[in-house]
Amino acid sequence: MPHVFQPSESQSQQFDLGAKHIQGKLAIATLVLGLVAFVATFFEGGHIVASWAGALGFGVGLYSQYVSETTTQRSVNIIGIVAAFVGVTLGIARGGFF
Repeated sequence: MPHVFQPSESQSQQFDLGAKHIQGKLAIATLVLGLVAFVATFFEGGHIVASWAGALGFGVGLYSQYVSETTTQRSVNIIGIVAAFVGVTLGIARGGFF
């Protein structure tokens, strides 16, 4: 009965579908989209980029927050979501999506 207390390596990898670290990739994507949206608001014609990147970053960030597993991922998600929100808000205020 020692296998109950120390499961074998193959048993712990049995349910691995090859989609490793998707949560980390989503967190980085949220941060990048949020920063792009935030930085685009500083340029004269950047309201289109800021609006779309902010909206995408906000949506990706909410999904990423839903599936995140670690505190680091959640912290990166929150920073990205806030940056995306500020970017989309300023982008809409300065001209909108089109």
